[in-house]
Amino acid sequence: MYGWEKFMSERDKQHDLLWGKKELYGFGKRPALLLIDIYYSVLGLKREPIFESMETWSSSTGLEGWAAVDKTAELLEVARSNQIPVIHVKGLQSGINSWSRNTRKRVPLSDELRQKGSEIVDEVKPVYGELVIEKASPSAFPGTPLLFHLNSLGIDTLICCGETTSGCVRATTVDGATHRFHMGVVADCVFDRTEASHYMNLYDLHQKYADVVDLAAAKQYFQEIGAISKIGVRA
Repeated sequence: MYGWEKFMSERDKQHDLLWGKKELYGFGKRPALLLIDIYYSVLGLKREPIFESMETWSSSTGLEGWAAVDKTAELLEVARSNQIPVIHVKGLQSGINSWSRNTRKRVPLSDELRQKGSEIVDEVKPVYGELVIEKASPSAFPGTPLLFHLNSLGIDTLICCGETTSGCVRATTVDGATHRFHMGVVADCVFDRTEASHYMNLYDLHQKYADVVDLAAAKQYFQEIGAISKIGVRA
């Protein structure tokens, strides 16, 4: 459906036919757009293939990441034009111990580059009035005001974009489902460092915790919500 089939065994495909998800869970009437970890350190300061970008930015997602950012920028424009709340999430930069336990060697960066790497990319950067949350765990929920903010706005649906599909996007989506939000993941707007982890986590999220949809469906959903809101205002 979204490219995950090529990573499934014949047994997996048969199991999917017998027990796989047949229809969407569906979204609610009060969505928010959640943009997760879309900063320069996972993309690079210029658009390069992943292995070239990794020479400077060890955790880069390369051109695939940039392609997803461009799609996210399209969805962001639709969200803003239809008064859909937008929330940006990024890693806490205070020196708190990282949740990561990997021991991989990273390319040393100057303080200036490290600071630039922590900035949200210009293509989807926040505008005045949009909440920016810094998190200290893979999920956007623990230890942050996200849940309080969503409750205060009456949000019932979260549409997620960003990276990585197998990491912070997955953790946030699972926690969102745990808190009983309708969860959506936009396949065109999430990205990862390895193809297998991207596609199989999309599949797993779609089966258990969220509706994975394409960019066109996400745009249409926001436009429909915007149209309903405008009718309500006129009434």
